[in-house]
Amino acid sequence: MSLRVLVYGATSGICHEVLKRYATEGAGFFLVGRNAQKLAAVADDLVARGGEVLGSSSYDFKDWGQHEPVIAQAVERLGAIDVALVAHGTLPEQLETEVSTAATQACMDDNFTSVTVVTQALAQQLALQGQGKLAVISSVAGDRGRKSNYTYGATKAGIDAFLAGLQGRFSGTDIRVVNIKPGMTVSPMTAHMAHGLLWSTAQDIAPGIHNAINRGTPVHYAPGYWRLIMLIIRLLPTAVVAKLPI
Repeated sequence: MSLRVLVYGATSGICHEVLKRYATEGAGFFLVGRNAQKLAAVADDLVARGGEVLGSSSYDFKDWGQHEPVIAQAVERLGAIDVALVAHGTLPEQLETEVSTAATQACMDDNFTSVTVVTQALAQQLALQGQGKLAVISSVAGDRGRKSNYTYGATKAGIDAFLAGLQGRFSGTDIRVVNIKPGMTVSPMTAHMAHGLLWSTAQDIAPGIHNAINRGTPVHYAPGYWRLIMLIIRLLPTAVVAKLPI
């Protein structure tokens, strides 16, 4: 067994593609997800590819009291964590969040609160170890508030700020914090959307994400051209962005 990998949201399309690459390297995994059946299918696939699944747990990530015990269980099974990857989240309809406070709260809990609570607990574990990689899948949506998805985008902007703070906290140590920012990606969450030229698949972006985690790259856009696209969007005047259909 090479790297020891703990994953939250192991059933997500992007995450699964990244884990396949670790499996071919003989990594050991502790998998965490919300759907036990899907989690079992991912586990079987990783074993078939050469990985070793040493444990798993399925629960609602808004069950706040479960996070620390599950991480403790993962450490017991793995021995230590070399790579921690947080990849869970949902993609709500913007119009629904505009008319429903319950939808807004669910979006915040799914995409910000649960992610940061898990990430903070993982950061503490890596601090105790003194080493490791901590990677979180955020989104280019956090780079600029836009009328098409500002509720979801706000959660990703919050994650960006949180991870920037963690990077400062661990500066000068052997702990690396990696912010992964995919652009528009074909997945079950985006199946209802029209897919254009700028869209990628999970298979397209997984190699770059895998490499970025291993290198400890502070911010990784997936694919890389989104760095330039979002730089341009960030530089546009507010009045112009408000008129654009984005």
